[in-house]
Amino acid sequence: MAFGHARARWYDAGFDGRGRVAKRAKHRFSRCLLGLLLACALVPVAAVVVANAATLLTTRDDVHVIADLEDYGADAVVVLGASVLPDGTPSDILKDRLETAVALYQAGAARAIIVSGDNRTSHYNESEAMKRYCVELGVPSDDVYEDHAGYSTYESMYRVKQVFGCKRVIVTTQAYHLYRALFAVQGLGVEACGVASDQGVYDNQDLYSLREAAARTKDFFQTIFRVPVEAAGDAVDLARSGDLT
Repeated sequence: MAFGHARARWYDAGFDGRGRVAKRAKHRFSRCLLGLLLACALVPVAAVVVANAATLLTTRDDVHVIADLEDYGADAVVVLGASVLPDGTPSDILKDRLETAVALYQAGAARAIIVSGDNRTSHYNESEAMKRYCVELGVPSDDVYEDHAGYSTYESMYRVKQVFGCKRVIVTTQAYHLYRALFAVQGLGVEACGVASDQGVYDNQDLYSLREAAARTKDFFQTIFRVPVEAAGDAVDLARSGDLT
């Protein structure tokens, strides 16, 4: 009788053979689920680390100063767009890019300048403001070509080859951004080097650098798979006047 009561209590407490098996199975399931969740969390982290490391390591030796490139013989200096102020003048960060491009042009590093910016609406035209500033700094208008569909770094670099037919370029933008641009244009089959256009400390630089880690990851995979750009557009002949663009 005592044995029966003890066995009943054993079953009630869930410690019979089947209960132990069920509990072990539940623990195994919990561990597997935790491992799966951890793996899912680590995959994107690993992707960011690999993309950023590959971008930096494969392009860092291609960053130069203007004096190194006087005889480079590039088809063009490519200037990547940034914000334009409401009065139509380039922001400080964009002015620095353009001034570096003009200095390269005047040093004979390239025969043309491609200004690639956002012109999705009639009320905002980065490339037009960029060309105007280059001309103000003494570059002949014929030698400045506007890329109105430079909506992103990858799109600008894609169009450098597919629209402008460039085989050799110099890219100028701020250092934090330059490696990504070089990785994209080189990965798309264009010989390229870069010159950093930093001329001071910029507001919100920490935010730019944080966003750049994610942007490098996106552009890394776009470049690896050579994702086509919808707004590729008609071909532009650099032997003709830049005013035609």
